[in-house]
Amino acid sequence: MDLSMVVSSRLLNEERYSEPDPPPVPAVFIFGDSTFDVGTNNFLLNQTKSKADMPFYGIDYPHSKPTGRFSNKYNVADCIVQLLGYKESPPPFLYLVNNDSEHFNTQILKGVNFAGGGAGILQDTGIKRFGRVISMGEQVEQFSSVCSNMSEYLNASAAESIINKSLFLISVGSNDVNEFLFFNVSNSSTLIHQLQQFLPFLMDNYQTHIKNLIKLGGRKFGILGAASLGCVPDVRETYNGSCSDEINFAAQEFNALLRLSLFELAFDFPQFKFSFADAYHISFAIINNPSRLRLSEVKKACCGNQTLTGGTPCGPEATVCENRDEFLFWDRHHPTNYGSQLVALNLFNGGAEYMVPTNFSMLVKL
Repeated sequence: MDLSMVVSSRLLNEERYSEPDPPPVPAVFIFGDSTFDVGTNNFLLNQTKSKADMPFYGIDYPHSKPTGRFSNKYNVADCIVQLLGYKESPPPFLYLVNNDSEHFNTQILKGVNFAGGGAGILQDTGIKRFGRVISMGEQVEQFSSVCSNMSEYLNASAAESIINKSLFLISVGSNDVNEFLFFNVSNSSTLIHQLQQFLPFLMDNYQTHIKNLIKLGGRKFGILGAASLGCVPDVRETYNGSCSDEINFAAQEFNALLRLSLFELAFDFPQFKFSFADAYHISFAIINNPSRLRLSEVKKACCGNQTLTGGTPCGPEATVCENRDEFLFWDRHHPTNYGSQLVALNLFNGGAEYMVPTNFSMLVKL
């Protein structure tokens, strides 16, 4: 489906979510990295550098509150669940454990967000760059504890029924790919060979995480591939305003192997239903069709002096653009609220060019 048709067919405003229909799934469980993080890393205190708990993050959120989302308001996880009829993403697991233990058992029946900035598929991903991160493996362990609590609060059969019908959202792998390229690949001539060694290993670990979620009762999985990682403002700064072909190639190779791996899982586990989002081609299409999508800037970050050279990271000392809905990128790596809405709409409405074997709107009906 043409991206501009997606935008015009569904108005992107808050009124869309004021009186939602009953959600088609009883709960949403969310895993991954900063694309989906809604405050997990706030609870890592001084242990991590991957945080969004300061201005100007959250400038358009109610009361201009920095929530831990790497966005001016909502992120992709929020925009997905809003299209399901929820107000926003369920709260982080660490928030429920540390700040809302009184309502823990009732809240987990509606869903939990386990995603954390800097996280990866591999246990060690993110540690060199950020310090403490909640890896995908640790997120699955947290979900296992949620399952146990649900069984004790209800009963095993009732808990299993809720989990079976729930939607599992995963966006992870970008940090693994970026770190591998940064720390291991020094020569573009060896890129293909090194990726051929690394990506199968990475995918074996990814499959293990998904298998563990299936064993815990997960049935419906909405899984995002890597976006056009070579076109984010941070990379463009290094490449004089251009995208990195090498990084984009690695993202596409990751997506190709992930897609194949998901079909393999579906063959081995008939109860496993999935929707794979080719986030690379979704994001690349947005970048190449800005005016038709009401965007005026797809290269620079809104927060961070809006420059490709000499800009500051998003934070209290940065300058912020006023026309935020005209920018694709909020900071050097993450989309604005509007950019996240564009992505989410394509996850729900996209055709076979972006979504395989079906889109999210069809997945939740299975």
